Amino acid sequence: MSAHSTTAQAHPNIALLKYWGKQDRPGNLPATPSLSITLDTLTTTTTVRHARTDSISLNGEAVEDPGIRVALADWRRDHEIPPLAIETRNNFPTAAGLASSASGFAALATAIDGHCRLGLSAGGRSALARRGSASAARSIHGGFATLCGPDWQASQLMSADSWPLKVVVAITSSAPKAVSSRDGMAISRRSSPYFDAWVSATAGAFGSMRDAVLRRDFARLAELSEASCLRMHGLMMSGDPALLYWNAGTLSCIEALRGLRQAGRNVFFTVDAGPQVKAVCTTPDARAVEELLRAQPGVQDILTVGLGGGAVVVDG
Repeated sequence: MSAHSTTAQAHPNIALLKYWGKQDRPGNLPATPSLSITLDTLTTTTTVRHARTDSISLNGEAVEDPGIRVALADWRRDHEIPPLAIETRNNFPTAAGLASSASGFAALATAIDGHCRLGLSAGGRSALARRGSASAARSIHGGFATLCGPDWQASQLMSADSWPLKVVVAITSSAPKAVSSRDGMAISRRSSPYFDAWVSATAGAFGSMRDAVLRRDFARLAELSEASCLRMHGLMMSGDPALLYWNAGTLSCIEALRGLRQAGRNVFFTVDAGPQVKAVCTTPDARAVEELLRAQPGVQDILTVGLGGGAVVVDG
């Protein structure tokens, strides 16, 4: 094992075909397949070094993170991982619906793999990251990534430069969400009468979305992505208690983007477990999308990003 520190970086990914809910068996396995795009300039940077006991800091402050501690205990059942001091920083809002857990666990798994010389393949790192956060499995890869059975290791479908789309993110709140994705998924599976239909519909759409990406069929990708988003949020709202991650700014952005596409622009929306709206568009349409979203009531900030690479060790 290395005695020095090791630093890794990873980017969040945005699922176009959503997953929401877990299988009822070990391994933190999703109930459905998913397809995502990895972003570029939004970054989690994680440094690990040997320590007497585990410690965790987030954005410069010591934290008690049960998710990381549970993941470490799980990973140590299969790998020799000593006590570690973990320092992680995000250059974007944390736990606010921007997939910070995806980039966080992808960066942590990659840093530990390098630091402890586990010798994992990309697939092995993806499986390790998935055990911490299922969406993190996809952030191991850049560009377009898929996560599906039977092994539930993510793989790259297409590189970032093969179809260089843009994503304009409308930040409508930087506050942490009241219900975590993990808890929200458990609520939906336990109480929604539509959970089985969600699983069936998502599995059925996976092949169609995969084909749309490979054909670079923007119109078909838009149709499938928005349907997946709305079905997921419908599932959330049908649980007990009902989960409503949107705010007024979210709705304003969605309506504006639908109108912009009807006017001939190549753009569609997607929203994860949070109030932020992600507008996926072609490069020539990015400026018009930015201007439209910036003008919407409730929008606090705009981030425009491209498609990025996978998780890598940057120092160590």
